[in-house]
Amino acid sequence: MTTQRTEGSLYTNIVNRIATIEFGHPASNSFPSTLLDRLTKELQRVSTIDEVNVIILKSEGEKVFCAGASFDELVAIDNFEDGKKFFSGFANVINAMRTCSKLIIGSVQGKAVGGGVGLIAACDYVLATEAASVKLSELTIGIGPFVIAPAVERKIGVAGLAELTLAATEWKNAYWAKEKGLFSKVFETTGELAKETEFLAEKLASFNPEAITEMKKVLWKGTENWNHLLLERAEITGKLVLSDFTKKALSEFKK
Repeated sequence: MTTQRTEGSLYTNIVNRIATIEFGHPASNSFPSTLLDRLTKELQRVSTIDEVNVIILKSEGEKVFCAGASFDELVAIDNFEDGKKFFSGFANVINAMRTCSKLIIGSVQGKAVGGGVGLIAACDYVLATEAASVKLSELTIGIGPFVIAPAVERKIGVAGLAELTLAATEWKNAYWAKEKGLFSKVFETTGELAKETEFLAEKLASFNPEAITEMKKVLWKGTENWNHLLLERAEITGKLVLSDFTKKALSEFKK
C-alpha cells in the first residue's frame, strides 16, 4: 500500500539496533523537494543515534522503488535559482548517505528511475527483486543525471554509467544491475527480499559498531569533495532545465 499524501510519507522504525527508514509518494514514490529535505534530515538524525548500528532504506508498495524527483516540480521550474535548488535535493540526500556513520542497506522491490537509481547507488549494500529494473532517462528531456552520476559511477564504473545513461530509453533488468555491481543479490519475490534484508541487517547490527563506522569511511574514501561537486552538478542541470529543448520535451510529457 502506497501513501496518498501529496507531500509523501517518511517513517522510521528502530528495533534491535536496526533503523528502517521507509518513504512513499502516490506518484510512483517520487520525491518532491520537501520529502527529499525530510529524508536528508532523517539520515543525519539517525546517524547520531548510538542505539542504531544499521539502516535499512526502503519504499512503500510493490512495483516501484522510486521514480526520482517530482515531475510536477520539474515542469514548474522557470529560473536558475529554483532549478539549482530543485536538483540540489538529491545532492543533499546522497551526501547525507555518504557521511552517515551507519551502514545503509537498500531494499529495492521494484523499478527505479533517475534519482531513484542514485539512491540505490548511494546505499552501502543493496538487495533487490527481479522486478527491480533501472533506467536513467534524463537525456531524453535535455538534461543529464549529473548530480547522481558520481554515485552511480562509483558502483558500476564509467562504462556502466555510459551504458545506462546513453541508452536513455532502455530499462536494464535486475540481473544487469547485479552484474555491474549496483545490486549485491537478487531475489524472485518481495517476501524473500524482506526476509534476507532482515537477516543481513541483524547480522551487521551484531558487529562492533566502531568497526562498522570505520569500514564505512573506507568504502567512501575519495569522495570527500562531493559536498562541493554534487552542488556544482546541480548548477549544470539547473541551467539545462531552462533550455528550449527541455521545455519542449517536458511540454510533450504533460500532454
